[in-house]
Amino acid sequence: MDNAEYALMDAVEDRMWWYRAMHGHALEALAALPAGARVLDAGCGTGGFLARLRAARPQAELYGLEYEPRAAARAAAKARVRVAGGTVNALPFADGAFDAVTSLDVICHAGVEPDQALAEFRRVLRPGGLLVLNLPGHEWLKSAHDLRVHNARRFERAGAASLLRAAGFAPRDQRHWNSLLLPLMVVQRKILARDDEAASDVTPYPPWLDASLFTICRLEAALLRAGLRFPAGGSLLATAIRSESRP
Repeated sequence: MDNAEYALMDAVEDRMWWYRAMHGHALEALAALPAGARVLDAGCGTGGFLARLRAARPQAELYGLEYEPRAAARAAAKARVRVAGGTVNALPFADGAFDAVTSLDVICHAGVEPDQALAEFRRVLRPGGLLVLNLPGHEWLKSAHDLRVHNARRFERAGAASLLRAAGFAPRDQRHWNSLLLPLMVVQRKILARDDEAASDVTPYPPWLDASLFTICRLEAALLRAGLRFPAGGSLLATAIRSESRP
């Protein structure tokens, strides 16, 4: 991403409603890991999720990977964990090094080869290890926001599952979220900010609006925990297990 977008991420990811909701979904997906699990956040940006994960799982052995050097340094300082420089297309870690890999809105980026990145995630996971991906949902939602953050692709639930199976994973759950707010998202991205020069949605929100949007996300998360699955959503959380052998 551009340096300006990294700066926005760093400024808002600890409090902005969308980041808080995404981090909550990812933390829930990791809940069954043992206390001392080794976890890699691949494409950790400026470290917001790693900081949340370290607070939630203080005994876990956490690592980050980030391509942009200044973002990597910021992530290491923010989360107080080890952050390596490099690309998800060629991870600088040993085979089977991790119990879980998270990668949140990363394989959507223009600089990432999804098949290659998934092969690398599989390589560094132990057999039976857990992969947690957050992905932007629906190709038809592409907008100026995607241009600003260099998203080259968005995903459907079935397509994400097929991609994971082809890479040697057993898909466990693919769930849309940011679904209750999807109508507002469509209005914002397709009508109000449809110009290609429009800014991304990563921005400080007025406190009352941020709190209102996060309350809706919390309601949605409770519905998902109860077993409801939405047919569409701005984001897609996909979890999968590393298979013993490739297909």
